[in-house]
Amino acid sequence: MKKRRLMAAVLCAVLAASTALSGCGGKKNTVDGSQAAGNESGEAAMYTRLYGSEVTTLNYLVSASTEDQRPAANCVDTLIEYDNKGQIKPGLSTEWSYDEASLTWTFKLRDAKWVDNTGAEVADVTAQDFVDAMKYELTPEYESANVQNLFGVIANAEKYYNGLAYKGGADKDGKVWDPIDFSEVGVKAVDDQTLTYTLEKEVPYFLSSLAYVVYMPAYGPQLTELGKDFATGADKMYYNGAFYLEEFSPQEKQVYKKNPLNYDANIVYLDEIQRIYNAEYNTIGPEMVKRGEVDYAEISSDILDDWLKGEDTKNLISRERPKTSYSYFYCFNFNPQFDAQYEPDNWKKAVNNENFRKALFSGLNKTKEVSVLEPGTPDDFVINSITPPNFTFNADGADYTTVGDMKSLNQTYDETKAKEYRDLAKEELTAEGVTFPIKVLMPYNPSEINWDKECQVVEQQMESLLGMDFIDIIVEAGPADGFLTEVRRNGKFALMKCNWGADYADPETWTDPFYQSKGEEGYDLGYKYGNIAKAIEEGTPSADAAVEYFSLVEAAKDLKVDINDRYVAFAKAEASLINHAFVLPLSISVSRYVADKLDVFEGQYAPFGVSNLRYKGQHLLDNYVSMDEFKANREANEK
Repeated sequence: MKKRRLMAAVLCAVLAASTALSGCGGKKNTVDGSQAAGNESGEAAMYTRLYGSEVTTLNYLVSASTEDQRPAANCVDTLIEYDNKGQIKPGLSTEWSYDEASLTWTFKLRDAKWVDNTGAEVADVTAQDFVDAMKYELTPEYESANVQNLFGVIANAEKYYNGLAYKGGADKDGKVWDPIDFSEVGVKAVDDQTLTYTLEKEVPYFLSSLAYVVYMPAYGPQLTELGKDFATGADKMYYNGAFYLEEFSPQEKQVYKKNPLNYDANIVYLDEIQRIYNAEYNTIGPEMVKRGEVDYAEISSDILDDWLKGEDTKNLISRERPKTSYSYFYCFNFNPQFDAQYEPDNWKKAVNNENFRKALFSGLNKTKEVSVLEPGTPDDFVINSITPPNFTFNADGADYTTVGDMKSLNQTYDETKAKEYRDLAKEELTAEGVTFPIKVLMPYNPSEINWDKECQVVEQQMESLLGMDFIDIIVEAGPADGFLTEVRRNGKFALMKCNWGADYADPETWTDPFYQSKGEEGYDLGYKYGNIAKAIEEGTPSADAAVEYFSLVEAAKDLKVDINDRYVAFAKAEASLINHAFVLPLSISVSRYVADKLDVFEGQYAPFGVSNLRYKGQHLLDNYVSMDEFKANREANEK
């Protein structure tokens, strides 16, 4: 039988990119005949919006946070890009090839320039900049949160990193890591314009992963000079993207200027972007839209009806572009690190009881929660899996979420089942000495519009269904800045809504938040969403189910060639994760209601990487997009 290869599917997307964006300059005609503000008129197109959650670092080589990656997404180009229809197109690389025998990818680079935060030219972009950036990421002292993306992909990346980390010593599993020279790592600058990556093994999704920050370049001499101080300010990094960051004043503003030396400058229509910090942006923003003082604001559910009915506001509202790049789900925390007042030991016993988790699983009314964000058609966004529908397709064109065990996932809100699981859990947990009601700490980020309201809906709905004598859901606000680090990564939650964005076009990316690798002495207990492996370490009743999931993931990862077999294997693993209620699937990204002067369908689009964060290709309109214009723009894009 002829082998079916994911590689072929990816390369077909490359060929389809012949219809990529072309530079046309000037104003854009909108649906109603108005025009975009633009360069032809001589008037600078400045896009202004508020924001309420500050980045923790500008260093894209070390941060895995989407918010932290936003500046780099707009200021540092990648080897490949995606156009506004989601097709691969050339980026800093104009052409590429793959040698299957040697597992080596070769990329030819275009002429490109590095500039500083004043827009002044610094140097040429060369292949060595990609090499130096990867070496920086693979240096343990810089503590890159992205480095795991290179392990098992780039030849000898893990050996080099661990050789530095352990210096010939043994890791916690007793494995000895001898130092190796960086020249053995599978990234090479053949010459200034030729870059190669040699893979550890065949990686079906490799080309698509190049749109992520872990493969971004950085100017090597600057990395050497600054070390840990790289990207600690706008003047501590260089830029080669559509924009450069002229000013970064934490909790004040970020100012981006169009980079005239960018190779694609003719399709960069915004001359300046101003992001202005305000902790109350979600309430102040709409009022500033009414006065025409900002070009973008989110319209929260508590004012949406009034805006839709108001003669002066109803035509100011549209929506974000629907995304399949993010999935939302509730995580149980198997390694609680919260304060004693929330009874972490009691919670640990409860969360390791599968019937307890299933009671909450069946008792979560997803439709009711999503209605907070989308009161009109909430079920359009509700999902029963972690991987969103229409994310990727197998060799026969079948949606991954419909293959194998994925098609049987139909766990929906079921009051009867929720109460049955509750009764079973109560009996089992009482025998273990658990006290009731079980405290369920559920934090939220106050800078996220409507998250507090979602939590309140869940609290009221689930306590009413399961009984306040069974659970006590405690809703608390976390810090607006550094929320992920302070709360999720430090284990200061019992149950919390989390999300994950894909890094590449393959189901494996959706295992990254949960899968924990196994060494000689057990599973890696480093940070993961909920830290499921803790159940194994402590020999809890959920240990076998956790081992089953991890083993299924490992089996799926080993299937490199036949895409259909690979997808079926990952479907089995994902179904195991969900059927044992380690996580509670909720929804895809609900496209927010917004007031915006951009046509969102002009922007780059991909269900992974940083493409969706970019402003390249978008015109500033002279009006806020109405819902009718939004629908027309969407239809035009789909054609």
